[in-house]
Amino acid sequence: MKKAKAAPKTVKGATAPAVKKAVARHAGNQGALITVLQEVQAELGYLSGQTIEQISQTMKLPASQVYGVATFYTQFRLKPVGKHLMRVCHGTACHVSGAVKISQALEDELKVGDGETTEDGKFTMETVACLGCCSLAPVMMIDSETYGRLTPDSARKAAKDF
Repeated sequence: MKKAKAAPKTVKGATAPAVKKAVARHAGNQGALITVLQEVQAELGYLSGQTIEQISQTMKLPASQVYGVATFYTQFRLKPVGKHLMRVCHGTACHVSGAVKISQALEDELKVGDGETTEDGKFTMETVACLGCCSLAPVMMIDSETYGRLTPDSARKAAKDF
């Protein structure tokens, strides 16, 4: 399955404005690394290797430390994501209510697997441990929109209609 490629948002050799802005806001506070990573990712969509290197240099931290934090926390992305993020809950309530069937239906419909982006770049699909909507199980979210009490057919329809 092909993954959509996003256009690079930084110029090789130059520090991205998003990096400069985030680091400047937290100047001198090396403890603000997570906040800087969050702000830069919010601006650029993901953290490329080049962006991690720029944050490292600008904050005067070892690149291994920046990379270590970016890979430890699941909130950070090292690859571009689709225009819309589709998260399918596989927590206990969703799992026993058919989350595997929901994921399979979406994978078949969108022609992607977990963590992959559709060829057109519209969706990135992720399996998550919990969305905190157990009473709606099985549940998924597309961006900030929650879809509950799903069936394979209603999940496919939600993706088509979004």
